[in-house]
Amino acid sequence: MLVENLAQVQAQIRKACQTAGRTESEVTLIAVSKTKPVSMLEEVYQAGIREFGENKVQELTQKQALLPADIRWHMIGHLQRNKVKYIVGTVALIHSVDSLRLAEEISSQAAKRQICQDILVEVNIAMEESKFGIAREEAIALVEEIARLPQIRVCGLMTIAPFVENPEENRLYFRKMRELSVDIARKNIDNVSMDILSMGMTGDYTVAIEEGATMVRVGTGIFGERDYQTK
Repeated sequence: MLVENLAQVQAQIRKACQTAGRTESEVTLIAVSKTKPVSMLEEVYQAGIREFGENKVQELTQKQALLPADIRWHMIGHLQRNKVKYIVGTVALIHSVDSLRLAEEISSQAAKRQICQDILVEVNIAMEESKFGIAREEAIALVEEIARLPQIRVCGLMTIAPFVENPEENRLYFRKMRELSVDIARKNIDNVSMDILSMGMTGDYTVAIEEGATMVRVGTGIFGERDYQTK
């Protein structure tokens, strides 16, 4: 079942890339495995997936200890400063940096480990009160501030678009994210690249790809509905 789901998602990614005149290699699929048991992650791993995303630090570290070392882990959920020390240097990318204080803590922990941590700046592009992320108007200033910190590298932007029945409703938001990333890239800020645009989830990842996403975060589309009663 999971292998079939995965194949279907990969086919949709391929199709969206063709529609947009992009190559499939430009888009990284992150399997969002929150609340799912290790056995399910192993099945997807065996099918070739090496990029996994988690929302909670504790769940990420627990799974990380049980799964192969060549997995690239992505912290995609809201990150509290007191949890930073548990993941810096062990995750490939932190997607959800939305304040200077959080970036400063990541920088501090990375310095202790003598590594450079890659991050994305999270933008609340639709200005939803229920979502984390910096306002679009404040994003450039935040990127410039973070860029001055040691041991941390801004690799792009991330957003969580609104939950909608019709994915076309989010096209405008994805387009605005792409425009913002281009605007930031044009500034040629030291220690900043806009190589990554993390946007699009199970309901709208094809539209996100058509609008420039380089990473899509798919959970339900691969693993099925989440069960929040079990871990």
